[in-house]
Amino acid sequence: MTSSGAHEPSYLALHREGALERRAAEAVEALADCTLCPRECGVNRLGDKRGTCSTGRRARVASAQAHFGEEMPLVGRGGSGTIFFSSCNLLCTFCQNYDISHDNQGQDVGPEQLGRMMLALQETGCHNINFVTPSHVVPQILEALPWAVERGLRVPLVYNSGGYDKVSTLRLLEGAFDIYMPDFKFWDGRWADVFCRAPDYPEVARAALKEMHRQVGDLRMDERGIARRGLLVRHLVMPNDVAGTREVMRFLAEQVSRDTYVNVMAQYRPCYRASSDPKIGRRLSRTEHERALSWAREAGLH
Repeated sequence: MTSSGAHEPSYLALHREGALERRAAEAVEALADCTLCPRECGVNRLGDKRGTCSTGRRARVASAQAHFGEEMPLVGRGGSGTIFFSSCNLLCTFCQNYDISHDNQGQDVGPEQLGRMMLALQETGCHNINFVTPSHVVPQILEALPWAVERGLRVPLVYNSGGYDKVSTLRLLEGAFDIYMPDFKFWDGRWADVFCRAPDYPEVARAALKEMHRQVGDLRMDERGIARRGLLVRHLVMPNDVAGTREVMRFLAEQVSRDTYVNVMAQYRPCYRASSDPKIGRRLSRTEHERALSWAREAGLH
């Protein structure tokens, strides 16, 4: 992690070139036969049909607020301006935000409304705009960006996803997002299938993280310690090592970068349907978390 001086968000250059609007148009057109995420449902979301993500033509937002519980390089003193999108393309059985992701609570918004949310968060002093669970609403985000940029949006954008992202869709975002913050949830496709019905999750996440790092590199911060550009990875350590922590850490160190900023998270608790599951129906033990940290160090991460 290196420090950098003043950094203009990369989407400003894209906007000056007219590329933001072209990317948005391409992404919106793809909604007609939606294969933007690895589920590849093929439904006509332009006609408001809905697949796995239960989201049609418009994005649905559950909340937009300054958040102080994110990683410190995002939070600083002003907070991270989080926009929580409703629903999800993973739908984990242990989701801590199941009312938003599974029950789809929230309000449908258009491009101008979404743009106004970004500007309002910037106005309150947030250091970034943090799109939470954005994988299924990439077109709607791109569609809102030109409106917001023209009215003064100037803070970095954070793509805060579950890691279940197609490389082709991420390439639509190249130059629009300065910070990627994906999860890497499972190394073994068997457990991804059990808990998310996504047996291809490990291979999808590996490709996605490599693409994200290609676009933005290792995390770089300004003189205040605020993230300006780069990759942050979250890994939730789970009971009985169903997440495959050791293998995930080795992958990050050997195939992404030893300087990858990784949050090895210990806050797992059995939510939603997890409490009745024999594998994950309990909290993480201290020993399990300490072992996960030792695996990260063993892999060469720091």
